[in-house]
Amino acid sequence: MSSRTVKALRAAFSPLQIRDLRIYLSGQAVSLIGTWLQITAQGWVVWELTRSATALGIVAMLGTFPILLLGPWAGVWADRVDRRRLLIFTQVGAMASAFALAILLQTRTIQLWHVYVISTVLGLFTAADIPAQQAFLGDLSGMREVRKAVNLNSMIIQVSRMIGPALAGFIIGVWGSAPAFWLNGLSFLAVIASLISVRASQVRSPKGSDSFRELKKGVGFLRGNPRIQDLMTFVVLLTFLVFPVINIFPAFVGEVLHGDAQTLGYLLAASGAGALLGTILVVPLAQTVRRPGVAVAGATIWMGLWLLAFSWTVSLTMSMVSIFLVSLAAPTVFTTALGLVQILASPEMRGRLVSLFVTVSFGTQPFASLLIGYSADWFSTPTAILLNGLFLIGGGVLMLVFRPELRSWQVSQEEAVSAISLNTDSTNRSQSAT
Repeated sequence: MSSRTVKALRAAFSPLQIRDLRIYLSGQAVSLIGTWLQITAQGWVVWELTRSATALGIVAMLGTFPILLLGPWAGVWADRVDRRRLLIFTQVGAMASAFALAILLQTRTIQLWHVYVISTVLGLFTAADIPAQQAFLGDLSGMREVRKAVNLNSMIIQVSRMIGPALAGFIIGVWGSAPAFWLNGLSFLAVIASLISVRASQVRSPKGSDSFRELKKGVGFLRGNPRIQDLMTFVVLLTFLVFPVINIFPAFVGEVLHGDAQTLGYLLAASGAGALLGTILVVPLAQTVRRPGVAVAGATIWMGLWLLAFSWTVSLTMSMVSIFLVSLAAPTVFTTALGLVQILASPEMRGRLVSLFVTVSFGTQPFASLLIGYSADWFSTPTAILLNGLFLIGGGVLMLVFRPELRSWQVSQEEAVSAISLNTDSTNRSQSAT
């Protein structure tokens, strides 16, 4: 490994020197392990209740549909209100949702419609949480470190994706599903405590400003930046064709691998391990390449190829290897796009731009989740995954062919410095006004 590579990898952790960011990410680490405990347990509960991939798709759809409906406005709210207080509210709501499922399971009164309703409620909290949470990372780290802070947050997510599902498989096998939901509810106390402890520097939108006009400004920014449009296209491919595959893992485990909840945990952990390694090694290197568009297109095609391989596997070992390699490239697409949005946006617009990014990209996920559930039941689970892999490869190739500027555009140092200067000036003006 070259000294330049070692230096890039070491620099990726520099935001941890910021005390408030370090405290917040510590709370996130505990809470996200609990989140993946619940995701794993909830998927297995739905599979045991229905034996239907369609039901798994519907639950996933209901959990993400509020993002499509409320995402743009959630970003406007995140720019207006105290983001720290908003995040405390969303964490308390998510904690209550976890406890509600735990009680239903503990009392053996759980029914499918309960999961549908609670997934929808949790989706409402998620719609408000995502833009505020991503913009809050910039509040804590500052613009010079925001891309690295986003990457560190992604690392924590991937670590939790390794630990949470494996732990869930063990817990479900020994004590049943209810303890996974109890533990998730308790895990929110860590991130709530961290939010109470930290102080952040936030630049808010002017009070009394028109919400529609603010949203229109965010849309205008996106329309005038073709690079972000390209990156958002790749994120749409990722969220439409890769993420929904995780939703039907319980069906794949039951129908193809003939396994149990522990098998599901191993498969999800392998996916998390691949994403973690991708976040630690691949993303910092991708952020140093001169043409990130080519790197993102290559990552998309790579994921498509390994989805094809995953669809053909019939053993747990090969399934874990394949999904590990799929997940290895996913963080490159997402963090490159999200980091660029935060760097080029002025501070008072970051919340709404992140929300527009989330809405456009993740707004497709409800339909994708429902579609892959229906196609898995109509054809078979492996065939549904194979089709997603083919479409992913085709999308990456078509972008390279029909968007030739993608092969040459890059984020110059001057642009990054200009964005930092703009953000610093805006911060100084805001502090002078107060």
